Amino acid sequence: MKHLHSGKVRDLYETPDGLLLMVASDRISAFDYVLEPGIPDKGEILTRLSLWWFEQLKDVVPNHVVSTDVPAEFAGRGVLCRRLRMVPVECVARGYLTGSGLVDYRREGVVSGVRLPEGLTDGSRLPEPIFTPSSKAPMGEHDEPMTYEEVAAEVGEDVAERLRRITLDVYSRGAEIALERGIILADTKIELGWDADGVLTLGDEVLTPDSSRFWPLDQWEPGRSQPSFDKQFVRDWLLSPESGWDRSSGEAPPPLPDEIVERTRSRYVEAYERLTGERFRG
Repeated sequence: MKHLHSGKVRDLYETPDGLLLMVASDRISAFDYVLEPGIPDKGEILTRLSLWWFEQLKDVVPNHVVSTDVPAEFAGRGVLCRRLRMVPVECVARGYLTGSGLVDYRREGVVSGVRLPEGLTDGSRLPEPIFTPSSKAPMGEHDEPMTYEEVAAEVGEDVAERLRRITLDVYSRGAEIALERGIILADTKIELGWDADGVLTLGDEVLTPDSSRFWPLDQWEPGRSQPSFDKQFVRDWLLSPESGWDRSSGEAPPPLPDEIVERTRSRYVEAYERLTGERFRG
């Protein structure tokens, strides 16, 4: 197989018959840095969880998966996929206010061109889920928020409307299923592309702790940073005095302590088990 690309988390290969082999590693990224060390079993958790979600979403949007019959060295972490011509936009849906959306809201009351009511705080539930796309920046650079109108100018009004509809439909289905399991889906990012027949298709990963924010429902309390099942735990540690890292310094973050690595793994495992109802045996 031909190695095509290595991203922050995934490695991509081309098979002799023209399919793509996507392999999820145990690497973890935050603030556009790949951190050391990785999180044990993370690649397998992401892959298995995405496959489970693809099945839950098959009546909402088609996906790129062809087979999980991959070479033994990639078993559990690799998926054979169809090639897609990726949309040049990060498709994001938010049902709750936090993260970069909260920063934008506090500055001007608007997130990706969508004006929100006054008085919202960290963790507030939005009146309805909103589509908050962003640009796809090269690795090492920051994605920039886009308005719906900017997306329409980039890809056309018809495609922009389909991107918004699919993104919100994926979020709504995911939020409904997660809530049944005592988990809030605060927001999520999906990747869409056109297949060989021109059909918009779901690619990469979907509704994982890397692409989404998951909060325990019984601990949700607007007005503070929420406990989470995702890598927000790592972000919070990096920004804490304990890490000693100055984000504005331009220097790479320090290595993650063993305790942070193990607690992060535990949160990924718990997210997988609570969402799927399956026991994870790494």
